[in-house]
This record gives sequence, C-alpha cells and structure tokens, in this order.
Amino acid sequence: MWMLRGYVSALPIELEEAAAVDGASRPRILLSVVLPLLRPGIIATAMFAFISAWNEFFFALVLLKSDTLTLPLVLARFVGAEGKVSLGPLAAASVFATLPSLAIFAIVQRRLTSGLLAGAVKG
Repeated sequence: MWMLRGYVSALPIELEEAAAVDGASRPRILLSVVLPLLRPGIIATAMFAFISAWNEFFFALVLLKSDTLTLPLVLARFVGAEGKVSLGPLAAASVFATLPSLAIFAIVQRRLTSGLLAGAVKG
C-alpha cells in the first residue's frame, strides 16, 4: 500500500479537474482518466508483492512441516553439511525458481509503459 500511495500522490489533480470540466462524472473520471494512469503502479506493486511472497523463506521454515516444502526451502537443501554446496543442481533449480517471475514480468512489461499517459490526452 505504501508503494502504491506514492504513485497515486504523484498523479496530477489537473487531469481529474479537466475531465470534470469536460462533463465526466466521478466514476467516468476514475475509469477513463485515473485507472489508466494507475495501471503501471498497480502492476508494479502486484509484481513486488508476488516476488516477495514467492521468495518467502523464514515463515515457510518456521510454519511448515518437514513433508511440505516451498521452493526456497528446497533450494536451501542443496547446501549440505559443513556448508558444502552442490552448485550444479542449485544453479539449475534457481533458474527454474526465477522462471515464474520472469514470465510474469515478460507478460506485463508492455503494459507498464503503455499506461503511463494513456488517460492524459482527450480522445
């Protein structure tokens, strides 16, 4: 919420006022002007929340039983006794662990930049 609050406060109020002068109602201003301008911020905030949840290690370590593991806990198992690391399998598993985040970013990447000024012009 704090990340999105900074993005919302950066929106110029003049765009909303201009839409109101043009005769748009409050819901129309929200849907046609504000929401297209907020879309990149909402997507960036959602991606940040997803990556934070995806990489959660401590809560999974404390709360889950040994038969149920999340991906960060599985990656931690590649570190053996006395700090010996199986680098090959760990690297391969790490690549697979980053694929969902990369796929989501690749899908929403163009929406991050296309919505920057989508509601700023009349038309």
